[in-house]
Parts: sequence; C-alpha cells; structure tokens
Amino acid sequence: MTLTWSTGAVRLLLRTDDDGPVSLLSLRPDGPPDGPGVPLVEVQAHGHGRFPGSHRYADTTIGARLRYRDHSASADELRVVQHDDVTGLVVTSVFRGVADVPAVTAWTEVAVTGEPVHLQAVTSLSTGAFLVDSGRAVDELDLVHGDSDWVAESRWHRTPLREAGLVPMDPTAHHHASRSRFALTSRSSWSTGEHLPSGALVARDDSWALAWQVEHNGAWHWEVGETVAGAYLALLGPADGEHQWARVVTRDQPFTTVPVSLAIARGGVDGAFAALTRQRRATLRDRRAPELPVIFNDYMNTLMGDPTTEKLLPLVDAAADVGADVFCVDAGWYDEDGAWWDSVGEWQPSRTRFPGGLGEVTDRIRSHGMVPGLWLEPEVVGVRSALARTLPADAFFQRHGARVGEHGRFHLDLRHPAAVAHLDEVVDRVVRDFGIGYLKLDYNIMPGAGTDVGGLAPGDGLLGHNRAHLAWLDGVLARHPALLIENCASGAMRMDYAMLSRLHVQSTSDQQNPLLYPRIAAAAPASVLPEQCGNWAYAQPGMSVDEAVFTLATGILGRLYLAGRVDLMDEGRRALVRSAVDAHKALRPEIAASVPFWPLGLTSRPGPWVATGLRAGSTYLTLWRLPDAAPGVALPVPHLRGRAVEVTPVFPLSVFPLSTPSWSFDWDAEGGVLHASHDGTAPAAVVVRL
Repeated sequence: MTLTWSTGAVRLLLRTDDDGPVSLLSLRPDGPPDGPGVPLVEVQAHGHGRFPGSHRYADTTIGARLRYRDHSASADELRVVQHDDVTGLVVTSVFRGVADVPAVTAWTEVAVTGEPVHLQAVTSLSTGAFLVDSGRAVDELDLVHGDSDWVAESRWHRTPLREAGLVPMDPTAHHHASRSRFALTSRSSWSTGEHLPSGALVARDDSWALAWQVEHNGAWHWEVGETVAGAYLALLGPADGEHQWARVVTRDQPFTTVPVSLAIARGGVDGAFAALTRQRRATLRDRRAPELPVIFNDYMNTLMGDPTTEKLLPLVDAAADVGADVFCVDAGWYDEDGAWWDSVGEWQPSRTRFPGGLGEVTDRIRSHGMVPGLWLEPEVVGVRSALARTLPADAFFQRHGARVGEHGRFHLDLRHPAAVAHLDEVVDRVVRDFGIGYLKLDYNIMPGAGTDVGGLAPGDGLLGHNRAHLAWLDGVLARHPALLIENCASGAMRMDYAMLSRLHVQSTSDQQNPLLYPRIAAAAPASVLPEQCGNWAYAQPGMSVDEAVFTLATGILGRLYLAGRVDLMDEGRRALVRSAVDAHKALRPEIAASVPFWPLGLTSRPGPWVATGLRAGSTYLTLWRLPDAAPGVALPVPHLRGRAVEVTPVFPLSVFPLSTPSWSFDWDAEGGVLHASHDGTAPAAVVVRL
C-alpha cells in the first residue's frame, strides 16, 4: 500500500505495507508509482542494535520492526505513525511544507507505551528517494558536501558517490550489502565548525538533485550508504557514538529529534541550492518585510576591540556620512583593564573607555538617524568575572562534578532559570538604557561533549541547552520585536537554520585579508539566504582604488557589512564607499527575492577568478580577479542561453573623481557564456547586471 501527500511542488510517496517499515520512496511531483525503499526511521537503543553490525545509522533492528499504524494529513502537514511491538515504541514522522516550495521540513517524535527505552540514536529522516527520483544508479550520482573552519568557511566539494566512500562489493557472495558509508559529523556546539550540515546528491548529468540541511545549533550527523534495500541518506542530530548522547524515553517523557529539510530540483548544484534557498526563506520565523539595513561595525580591521568615546564619535559621523543605517559597537565596550577575555559576563559599560557614559556614543548614533548596536557573547562567563561566583553552580556546564572551562571562560547552561534571568536582564537593560536596536551575538568557545548536570548523558545535556538557547532567543524577540540580531560565532562557526530561521544577519567569516574573502563570500549563499549573508567590506584610507573596490564589491550582492577607517578617508575615498552603499541599497529588494548560482561552479577547484551570481528580477554577477589571473575569463550563465543580454555596471560607477582600469564584456548568446576581461593588474572586482 502507498500513501501520497502533496504541497504542489513536492509529492511524498510512502510505502506502508503490513510486512515492513514505512519507506519514503519519492518526493517528485511526477515521480513513479512505486520503487525500492529503506526504513523511514532508524532507531538505535540499548539491547536493540544493528544487523549487520556497523558504524552506520542504518539496518537497525528497531527500524526494521517498525510497522505502519496510522496517519493524518492537512494542507501543510503529514504525520505518519509507526509502532514496534517488541519495545512498545511509537514513532511519528512529521512532514511540513509550504505551497509551491519544492521542499519539506521533517522530524521524528518518539514515545513509548511500555517499559522505558534507552535511546542511542534516532534519525530525523532516512530515505533512498534520490535513486527513484533521479532515475540513476549509485554509480551515476555525485555527492556535494562542504567543509568549514575559522576564516576558511564554506569550502564545497563534488565527489562521485563511489569515490566518496560507497565501495562496490558483491552482496550475493557476502549475504549482505557493503558496510561502507560517507559520513559528516559536527561535534559540540559549533554546528558548522568543521563541516556543513547541508549537502546534495546530484545526477552526474545535472538532470536531478536532492538537497538537505540539518536545522540544529549543536551536534549533528548525516551519512550516505547502501543497504540490501538500496542506497540511503540518513539525517540526525546527536547520537551516542559520535556525541555521547543518550535519552531514556518513558510514558511521561517522549523525545523529538532535530528538524531537517529536504529540497528537490530539476537540475544540478545550482538548482539544488536554489531549492534550499526557497525553503529557507519560506520557513523564516520573522516574516517582516526585509528592510536589510546597512550595518557599520567598528571591529573588523578597524578598532579591533578597542572602542573609546574619542575613537568612536568621528567614526560614527563618518559611517552616517557614507549611508550606514546601523552602527554596532563591537567587543571591548565593557572592558576596564585591557584584559577582558576572561572577565566578561556582567556586560556593564566601561567607565574608563566612556568617561561621559556609553550613552554619549549611542546618542550620537541616534542623532544621525542610525540604530545603535552592541556586541554580546551571552553564553559565556569569564573565569575572573564576579558572576562566576554568584550564579548557582548548576547554571554552568559541568562534567563529573567539575565546571567545564574553555579558553578562560565558563559556559552558561540555559536550561537553568538563573542563567536565563541574567541574560534577559542584560538584553532588557541595554535596550532600555541605550536604545539598542541591534545585537551582534558572538560565540567563541566550545564546551566539548556537553554537560551531565541532572544525571544526563553529556550530549543530551548539550541538546537541552541548545534548545533552551533557541527558546531564549524566541523570548528576546517576543519582548523586543523591533530588535535585529546578528548570528556570529567566531565568524560563521554556528551557521545553521535553527539559528538563522530566527535571526537576521549571519557574519560569513572573520577573514581579515580582503584577497581571501571572495571565495568565502561567493560560496556563502549555499548555506545562508543571500539577504542574510553579512560579507565584510572594510575599505581603508591607504588602499588603492582597485583594492577598495575589491573589498567593497565583496559585500554588495549579500548583506553589505561595512567596517574600515572611513573617518580617516579623504572625500574621494569616502565617495567610493558611499557609492557602494547606494548600489547595495538599490538592489536590496531583489537580493531578498533571489536565488544564488555559481558561473564557475560552487565546487570547482579554487582559481584566480571567483564569481557568484543572483537570479531575481534581473541576473547579477560579482566577479573578482585575484593575483596571477589571466586577463579574461569565460562565465557560463546557462539560464540566459539564447537571449539577448545587456551588461550594465552596478559597481563601481564613474561617479566620483577617481579612475580605475576598465572592464569589458562580450555575451555569447548561443553558448550562454559571458566573456569578461580586465585590462589592469589584479586585484580587481566588479558587480554587473545582465
């Protein structure tokens, strides 16, 4: 028997036979009526492992025993209930969708009708639908996956599945399928500190793709492998083997996995991430019209954590002059002795840095019509802070009875009401006393596996904190609905859609070298909505015109995030910054409705030319020429093939008394290729409309 449910752009086809577990066979609206399938949910528990044994989240004995019980459906939600007679587990798979968005959100709810069950892992979803929907075998599919690290974020790869780790073997001779897999895992609380929680399976001929993301602000795991039933994709949050996670479910204490999203596309990598972009935009919790204010921040390549009234006032005036909408005072505003790293936590303005009070600075910001902002790192308390001694011991992460310390900081546990009350007081105070309308929330440590306070497995303590953190953010935004919040964690080490479905801007990197930023900025829209991509643009007085254009162009097709000593610039250089701000502001409505594409390939080997594009009402390209680049480059733009195209510069424009070497463009309509060349020396950058 099969069950179907559709939102218009996707149609779920599930098998619900009496003699096997429910399987998600297809997501394609015009998909086949049937096909091979793997268990929709895999459950690993004490006493109920896997057969055959492996490291994988497949072939679990409970997953194989699950049987369809019931389902309910509405226009935007499908719930499918299964049960296991041996353990008494009742497992509900929940799917939610938005009309005409080619994606669904899914998670698993676990309850028990009998004795407690000690869970070790539960998938949010498992499926082999990519084989059925693409009409391709494993040998004809590629895996798209991403790595990330501090100042080296968003590095994407495309690898044939057979080369990625799905090793071919003879299941007939060995009586079961290969135990190989390709797996990526995020550990601790930096959800994107090593790898990215999103990816795609793409037909090698780019005819079909399935993309996904795990929407969790802590530990996660995803893997692709093969079983006797077929190839599978498994998506899950924390698990025992990787994250020291376990949870006992009882009649009174059920468990819900972290949510994930699946998106489908007729196309290749660009189509996959365009579909995920539409899903991200459709599931934002803040549905206000995107105003996308331009933010000036005093940290990056500017004051670098050393703000004072004397330094800030002229910088505020200059930021207003170039058109900034928000001025954010970054790290250091609370520092009295120059050694603030291990004393943070109380978040009181420094008296030595601001002799007339911090209000003197925020008043100046508001006098220019800008919104004042502040940097906070709410989840940490420095080991020298008085707060470390006054908050209850259980308000901090602990393991084995000792407080977890990392890099001179303790980690607050937001499951504890005293920790939440402290942070609420801080936010309410700075909003009330200083009119703060923008918060940059940073996060620069990791607490390891988690906390065992309350007798929990450390990974479950971390999961509880992660969820409490999201609830705290929801509470802040409910009390202060006009507040804008930036998501930052040492740049982009927590760049996930548990956070970004709630927050407004994502710092895409801490990268301070403008020549190394383009590859990060170009790839960021694969993980983040274009209108949330806070790409730093830090022009400096001593830069050449080309150098200043280069860094300013990096921010224009995302969320222009200004820094730099604009207060020390002459009028010509300041006019260049102002023209970048004007160009970006004119594009904001289209950026907020766009999907990304990559003319030189998201997963291509890095080269001296970098390009990224947005498709909206028009098509836009940012092009960077790095040192040692050839004078010209060919940029495929296949969605414009066969059309007459006019190339119009967006930035830089010759509206200021400066000159730059010239760009030239030639459009090959038949091939759908834009040929670009630059007659100067690298570095150089340009933003154009096609």
